[in-house]
Amino acid sequence: MAYTYTPKPGKSAKVIGRGLKISAKSSVTVCRAINGKHVTKGSRLLADILARKRSLNGKYYDNCVSAIADLLKNAEANAEAKGLDPSKLMIHASSHNGYTFRRPRRFKMRGQARKIANIQIVLQER
Repeated sequence: MAYTYTPKPGKSAKVIGRGLKISAKSSVTVCRAINGKHVTKGSRLLADILARKRSLNGKYYDNCVSAIADLLKNAEANAEAKGLDPSKLMIHASSHNGYTFRRPRRFKMRGQARKIANIQIVLQER
């Protein structure tokens, strides 16, 4: 799967989460909230949402926020390994629908589609 954002080579760190069992609709809302922010502000926002100090549109999106916070932590580690300056890193996050996984039928119940999303986070030095 190709990245949706192509940054300058050598000045960025990337991470992708495939097949995450979270809602794609909710993850788009969370990604839009942190998109274009500095890494420190974005991670602080996610931590505040998890601690229920702040909300997005009156909701907390616990599963999405915890998954995106883990991916952001991994992206920060990738940036540190590349030798990028953490005070200059900006976030570019995007979310998309994942593959369709259907739960099987049981007795009289119909099969149900599961919520699966793909998330891409790119940290670019500016």
